[in-house]
Amino acid sequence: MPDAPTVTPAVTELLHTAVTALGGQERTGQVRMAEAVTEAMESEQHLLVQAGTGTGKSLAYLVPSLLHRDRVVVATATLALQHQLVERDLPRLVEAVQGSGVDTSYAVLKGRSNYACLHRIREGVPDDQGALDVELPEGSLGKKVLELRTWAEAQVEQGGTGERDGAPRHTDREWRQVSVNHRECLGAAKCPFGLECFAERAKEKAQRSHLIVTNHSLLAIDAIEGVPMIPEYDVVVIDEAHELTTRVTQAATDELWAAEVERAARRSQRHVDGSEADDLADAADALRTAMTEARPGRFDAIPQDLADALVLVRDAARACASAYPKGNDKEEDGGDAGRQQAKGAVQEVFATAERMAADLDSDVLWLTEGTERMPPRLCVAPLQVWGPMRDKLLADKTVVFTSATLMLGGDFSSVATSVGLKPSERVAEGEPAPATTGDAMPWRGLDVGSPFDYGKQAILYVARHLPPPGRDGMGAATLDEIVELVDAAEGRTLGLFSSRRAAEAAAEVVRERLPHLTTLAQGEAQLPELAAQFVGDPHTCLFGTLSLWQGLDVPGDTCQLVLIDRIPFPRPDDPLLSARQKAADQAGGNGFMQVAATHAALLLAQGAGRLVRTHTDRGVVAVLDPRLATARYGGFLKASLPPMWTTTDPALVRQALRRLAQA
Repeated sequence: MPDAPTVTPAVTELLHTAVTALGGQERTGQVRMAEAVTEAMESEQHLLVQAGTGTGKSLAYLVPSLLHRDRVVVATATLALQHQLVERDLPRLVEAVQGSGVDTSYAVLKGRSNYACLHRIREGVPDDQGALDVELPEGSLGKKVLELRTWAEAQVEQGGTGERDGAPRHTDREWRQVSVNHRECLGAAKCPFGLECFAERAKEKAQRSHLIVTNHSLLAIDAIEGVPMIPEYDVVVIDEAHELTTRVTQAATDELWAAEVERAARRSQRHVDGSEADDLADAADALRTAMTEARPGRFDAIPQDLADALVLVRDAARACASAYPKGNDKEEDGGDAGRQQAKGAVQEVFATAERMAADLDSDVLWLTEGTERMPPRLCVAPLQVWGPMRDKLLADKTVVFTSATLMLGGDFSSVATSVGLKPSERVAEGEPAPATTGDAMPWRGLDVGSPFDYGKQAILYVARHLPPPGRDGMGAATLDEIVELVDAAEGRTLGLFSSRRAAEAAAEVVRERLPHLTTLAQGEAQLPELAAQFVGDPHTCLFGTLSLWQGLDVPGDTCQLVLIDRIPFPRPDDPLLSARQKAADQAGGNGFMQVAATHAALLLAQGAGRLVRTHTDRGVVAVLDPRLATARYGGFLKASLPPMWTTTDPALVRQALRRLAQA
């Protein structure tokens, strides 16, 4: 007698099974989110769902994703969340739902340069002088590269993934010696090690899997730039969606500097018989001269000498690439890997120079200032990404956007607009989805709240009595305020600053006036080491900049005071954001609110979110910028924060911190 068919459980049933098996507690917001995600997938309707810290949003989208009839892609912004999903959440979820008839196959997929390349490791690739990288001297670089090669070979024997994240500690320069990008790759059909290739094995596993975990950048390259990187899919869940536009912009940003063009020319001299490689070297010299004479910053109009140099580089790179001899199809190993990679470098120079020389209204071009370590670079980025996202991602896929921070100013409109959804297309809660007509894209927005009681667990303190922040750094009154707050909290302070200089200045003053506390500043050690020290001793302060605003999770008594020195508006000279603000003004909008205030609201919400991470956390978020209380845009910014109890009374706040420290 045949086995009875397996009945797939409903999403709430499977979620309950998973939460129970994992020893957790079911949360109302988690159930609401899982049901909404399921409905979005089934109705093929886009969804924005804000799920506060502690909701358990990973399970709330992973369970519906496993139950969905077709393949689902989950894209994250940070390696930390990707690691959490793959190493913790998914294995535990799969174990919890075994025997339920659900396809629990999953895979991780990253860009090719994130995997070690066995051809480069085993065959070596000629460098600029013709010597093989395998002959690197036993200096620090050579020794580390040999260590990475040994690790990669062990990965082959152990059936490992060969992913960069699992490699011994290394620098970007060292990793480039054991990896290739997609232009440099010989391709599985031509490479003698194609069957063992880590990147190809990852793609094959993804092809066999129901759920694929990847990152925002690879998703952008696949869906928006049209380079096939991910197996066919119809639904994508974008976690950490508040970072999506930034990551998509980064993926679509190109850079060019004279030394890169020069290196491509040198590598070509061994493979091109004519003068084309020398012509490319001459073009590199012209580019260097033009960049030296140009002023750093954004170009509203490209200086003529620089425009001429870009055309020169473009034409020379095109001619050089065309001069490469065609490969011999009879060569089983796919020809000369060094030639392939040298040609790839020239093609990359050509593509970037061509884009820059085109001087499109849809792009922003700027020149960076050179430093001791980094020469001046030309950069080009898209003015906006919502158009390509709407036309190439939202038009073809069902997309679920989720984050703890999607409602800015108390509304989804800002984030929805930035990703390509129109506020006018939003479907109100409880209303049926309208029939899709033309290019309309109906979407829903849902805030499932947070299990935390912010009104009782957290105080928002705005230091209204302080002077507004100036360009010359923090004044004496602000530094005095920091010392008094840290003293009341007896350490236990995470300081989020607008610049490295401000963080270091505050750390120096706190060390001097409160020597009995331990004060750490970002840059004094690796971030994981600083975080471990911060967690290990409650009488510790950790001061830093952007990576602490978004990437630090320190629940418990370690952190009872989050200091924010000023509203994190973008720098006025930020080339891309200033261009977007100008474009919004020219289109009849309010560029300050649409760009600068939205940017600040997002970072403020992320920074304030460092305080309450569990039901038992208590503390103060102290914003030392009076404009949050006095400026007209202050209401928009405060509406983007968790609903904390608010005060401007410094004595009351210090008293609250002392009570917490003594509890």
